[in-house]
Amino acid sequence: MSACPSLRRFLPRCAWLKALPALLVLLAGAAGSSPMAAQSARPPLTGLTGVGVSRELAEARRQALDDVRYALSLRVSTSDTASGEVQVQFTTRSQANAADDVILDFRGLFVDGGEVNGQTWNAREAWNGHHLVVPSRLLQAGRNTLRLRFGAPVASAGAAIIRTQDVRDSSTYLYTLLVPADANLLFPVFDQPDLKARVRLSLTTPLTWRALSNGALVSRDSVASEAVHHFAETAPISTYLLAFAAGPWQVQTRELALADGAQAQAMSLWLRRSRAPEAESDTLLHMNARALRWLGQYFGVPYPFGKYDLLLAPAFPFGGMEHPGAVFYNEESFIYREPPTVSQLLGRQATTFHEVAHQWFGDYVTMRWFDDLWLKEGFATFMAARMQAALQPGANAWKTFYLRNKPVAYATDVTAGTTPVWQALGNLDQAKSNYGPIVYNKAPSLLRQLEYVVGEEAFRRGVQQFLRQHAFGNATWQELLAAIGAAAGRDLSAWGRQWMLRPGVPVISQHLRVERGRIASLRLTQRPAQPSLSGTEAWPLKLQLRLHYVDRAPVLLSVDVHTRDTEVTAAKGLAAPAFVYANDGDYGYAVVLPDSASVAWLTQELPSVRDELLRAQLWGALWDLVRDAQLDPRRYVAAVLRGLPLERDEQIAASLVARAVTASQRYVPAAARDSLAAQLRATLRAGAQDARLPYGQRKAQFDAWVSLARDASSLDSLRQWVARDSVWGLPLRAPTQWSLVQQLVARGTADYTTLIADMRRRDATSEGARQAFVADAARPDSANKAAVFARWFGDATLNEEWVTSSLRTFFDGEHAALTMRYVEPALDTLPWIQQNRRIFFLGSWLAAVMGSQRSPEALRVVDAWLAAQPGLAPDLRQKLLQARDELERTVRILDEFQPLVHR
Repeated sequence: MSACPSLRRFLPRCAWLKALPALLVLLAGAAGSSPMAAQSARPPLTGLTGVGVSRELAEARRQALDDVRYALSLRVSTSDTASGEVQVQFTTRSQANAADDVILDFRGLFVDGGEVNGQTWNAREAWNGHHLVVPSRLLQAGRNTLRLRFGAPVASAGAAIIRTQDVRDSSTYLYTLLVPADANLLFPVFDQPDLKARVRLSLTTPLTWRALSNGALVSRDSVASEAVHHFAETAPISTYLLAFAAGPWQVQTRELALADGAQAQAMSLWLRRSRAPEAESDTLLHMNARALRWLGQYFGVPYPFGKYDLLLAPAFPFGGMEHPGAVFYNEESFIYREPPTVSQLLGRQATTFHEVAHQWFGDYVTMRWFDDLWLKEGFATFMAARMQAALQPGANAWKTFYLRNKPVAYATDVTAGTTPVWQALGNLDQAKSNYGPIVYNKAPSLLRQLEYVVGEEAFRRGVQQFLRQHAFGNATWQELLAAIGAAAGRDLSAWGRQWMLRPGVPVISQHLRVERGRIASLRLTQRPAQPSLSGTEAWPLKLQLRLHYVDRAPVLLSVDVHTRDTEVTAAKGLAAPAFVYANDGDYGYAVVLPDSASVAWLTQELPSVRDELLRAQLWGALWDLVRDAQLDPRRYVAAVLRGLPLERDEQIAASLVARAVTASQRYVPAAARDSLAAQLRATLRAGAQDARLPYGQRKAQFDAWVSLARDASSLDSLRQWVARDSVWGLPLRAPTQWSLVQQLVARGTADYTTLIADMRRRDATSEGARQAFVADAARPDSANKAAVFARWFGDATLNEEWVTSSLRTFFDGEHAALTMRYVEPALDTLPWIQQNRRIFFLGSWLAAVMGSQRSPEALRVVDAWLAAQPGLAPDLRQKLLQARDELERTVRILDEFQPLVHR
């Protein structure tokens, strides 16, 4: 791969990351450097001791080692280094060659000393910065014991131990985050999911700190100004699930039963002292306990890890993490600083249910390798919806499931960068690339289809059998389908090959022919969205087709779609419907494009459809037509303008608002953009001021109106509202006030410094500091853009969640001319990002970069960069192609409907 092509004219070769602050000068017109050249301090060795954990190394260790245990002692404080000692015990399997070397993984700061089976070992010389090789001469058949001293980094980002500071009281808090393969950044370890181990942790902290880990706290000893926290040994867990947190946390405890009929036990919520008064502690604790009880009954296995606590982690980079016994949640998503919407409350509940479901799928039974990541993530998402449907039958959980999963899954699966659900992975160094909509959103959608195919009861029996067979162990997708297939009395291997191993999504087009008021024929044609990736074979689908009538009950037909062209013979001769929809109930996984007659009715009458799930799906089908350049985006916005005032479902309304804003700002030609935006703002303002609407629906329309503010009058209104407590009958609190400030800054207000400073004084919290950084990134001037871009990579104290939050304002769509120059440097950073940022960041980064542009010139830059990178890692190429799709579609839609402006 050619290094740093976008910077080649400025530097003869790329410099190391430390030179990156010079990018400020470069992007202002002088010289600089790209972070893509980041290199290990030690050159990797060949074979199994290179960068990461190769599948070959993992397989060799899995066959050779058994009964792994870690006794880990760590000293942590406010410094940037955690020092510790680990005792590693393992048994060599009888069939293994006891004379083989053993390789541990470690990427920390240093190793010191060492002892193997009582013999001195110079671990420092055995370490290459990635692995330690334990020589066979020191090992023995049977039980072996290693002892090592080591150091690990503590930092705001890029470390296994994350440090945050509360600006209100200057308190320091620490917590770990080891997923997917960062346990070896913390201590020497066999860092692979199928070498589960029992872990006993001792943690030394400042005297006033509390500490939480997977195991229960056994004892706490005071030694001078320090406290030593001793935790019980865990059940067998994968290394990425080890966790601890330390700091002056406030702990709120309740006595709750974690299984039906079980005795109540202590269950605690850990949170920062400054946020404790704001937290709904009882709600959160009871929500987790309720989920544990329901899932224990559904799975036929009571919660298997004994104690259960939860922690609200500040600046957490994603929604939650399922460590058994110590689940971490994103603080900002669980404590509301303004009245929450229904969507926020359902989102918090879905996240909770997802992480609790992981206690069984992920923790109790873990995928054997990260190629089967979907086996835990997809299942947790599906079970969260199944639980919501059972516990809140009136909440229409499957509508929420559709809105949260199907659109994002389809949007990824139609791209040239899509992947199979089972994603081949040769090294855990690339495991972060497997995280994304395919495993989080497509996989649960396939589980819904599978449950529909085999029946709910057979599905449940199969899942229970799977859990019994692999208790505290590891498994694969084939073993899951075998268990469900056995319960259903059918072979699911062919179904699995089609849906687990084959990339892409079927696109189903409806073809309706009506004669004299009757259906003459109804055909469903199936094609792959990406035939070059998927092949042309039809996927096996079981669908429920709906013939909708205005004056009578609908006709619902079960249809098996196994060929590229399916004639729905049962529909022939029936009265012509108002519309046809081939995926009623959302059981199937396919992009369904309605026929022209159905589209004509839906664009005028869709709000009259009462069923909320169906209504959400139909709006989604029209949106898919827009994205496929088959429906004029202005026609879609016009339908939304008619339907939005009639919509009473908060989630559907929010999706309509978001799509209408996207269509008006991205997909509509420039000549029509202002007039369409003006119409949309008028409708949004009316909705935001309508006291008859639910709060969340009004809030979504207010937020969208703010995002569309461009003219002087609207911006002047924003300026007046920043310091107000309410507008249009809606309460204004710090989060919304910050959005007003950020919009004003992005639109070029001259007194941005005063605006940000005034708001910062009113919001003197850690979240206020983050929002001020986000606001500053919105400034539309080249020098500031360069400074922010350089700081993203050059400031080791900058928390990753701050970076993620600022992507939206930095890559503002109205700043396309300013950010165009960052497209190529942003692509140059991809290898560095993969190595140094957490899961999900790569996707957020690329989505922000691609989403900021809409011109053919930007698309040409991306394609030229791709053409010049023949050696780009396949997983990075796929991620880029996924993000590129939105830019390519935008260009195609604009080109397709450009002539209509002049008609």
